[in-house]
Amino acid sequence: MSNDGADVGKSMYGWATDLFPICRSITGNGVRATLAYLGARVSGLTVHEVPTGTAAFDWVVPQEWNIAAGWIEDDAGCRIVDFNNSNLHVMGYSEPTDGWLTLEELQNHLFSLPEQPDAIPYITSYYRRRWGFCIAHNQRVKLQPGRYHARIDSTLTPGSLTYGELVIPGESDQEVFISTYVCHPSMGNNELSGPVVTLALARWLQSLPRHRFTYRIVFIPETIGSIVYLSRNLHHLQHHVVAGFNITCVGDDRCYSYLASRNGRTLADKVALHVLGHTDPAFHKYSFLERGSDERQYCAPGVDLPVATMMRSKYNEYPEYHTSLDDLSVISPVGLEGAYQAHRRAFSALELNGRFRVTVLGEPNLGKRGLYPTTSTKDTKARTRTLMNLLAYCDGEASLLDIAEVIGVPVWELVPLVRELVAQGVLVDCDDLLRFAQ
Repeated sequence: MSNDGADVGKSMYGWATDLFPICRSITGNGVRATLAYLGARVSGLTVHEVPTGTAAFDWVVPQEWNIAAGWIEDDAGCRIVDFNNSNLHVMGYSEPTDGWLTLEELQNHLFSLPEQPDAIPYITSYYRRRWGFCIAHNQRVKLQPGRYHARIDSTLTPGSLTYGELVIPGESDQEVFISTYVCHPSMGNNELSGPVVTLALARWLQSLPRHRFTYRIVFIPETIGSIVYLSRNLHHLQHHVVAGFNITCVGDDRCYSYLASRNGRTLADKVALHVLGHTDPAFHKYSFLERGSDERQYCAPGVDLPVATMMRSKYNEYPEYHTSLDDLSVISPVGLEGAYQAHRRAFSALELNGRFRVTVLGEPNLGKRGLYPTTSTKDTKARTRTLMNLLAYCDGEASLLDIAEVIGVPVWELVPLVRELVAQGVLVDCDDLLRFAQ
């Protein structure tokens, strides 16, 4: 797989296509199958099983749920709803059932969206035993009075919650934390975009000859998975994580979005705002009050990890969210590739966020070092202006990201200039970080 351009977008879209049919939930074989697929494409992914009944802060790992089939037939034997046609048709965590019901009785177990009459909604009941079917509203209103046979072939038994963890060691024990979830059935942007972009980023990080930070990547069930992971690793994370990103809803090509950490001023927030500000100045900005994914856990009081979120269209803000309409047509190779590149830029900014110091007093003579243009054009004037502004703030105290923000230039455009200035002896790399530049 190429690390750049359309090839990585096509690869990610292909992975999403392969994973789309799998029925995932917060526990069960769908999660295991998804992690096995990811683990076959990146080395070092460790799978952990946490038994049912294990305490995790204020929660307990639930029973494991698996499903083989689910359908509704009318009294003529015509199958009107079938799990095999869409795994959203059965409400997540439905207990097994097999019986005949009148239409009036069946209606108590049906879920539909009148405002989106052609969509199958995504509904779950994780912590209360019940069963149900999800159906397009246009189909529901056409059901005729009569008897219906409802069957769900599922199991709710003691088992375990499954998650995957990948640690990519760096030269420092300081860590960048990356989290994505693997717990939704067949949905494109809300589910599969996160794992496939994270997989591509993991493969890129492993391809680098060296990097400053250790990268800790988790593929978990949303909410209960992050709570379980924190309950087992909180002390380590609080002492090592310098920045983190929750990767979700990164597959469409409509817009970019940012969701702040609870603190709103962490290094992750700073990097995310910088990257998105130069990638798409019209990006949507959301506060922590508009949270809804695992940032709720990572930024909770007493946990307080520096985790922010860069997305494309934010969850709950695009019309297909949590329905069968969030299919593979919602995501695209271009959308996935854009999110991948944005996170690469964020990680590179973190790697190179060091201090540089000018070696001469007063304004350096760039001409004698071949750094000043001999002809004046619009492009050379802009480059010279950037060089001079960069040098004006390289006092050995300000970080490169701070300087990039002050002078209004993307940090990734400053790196080659800094490298050239260091090579010419005009700057000193105070933190010896250029060796990590890729």
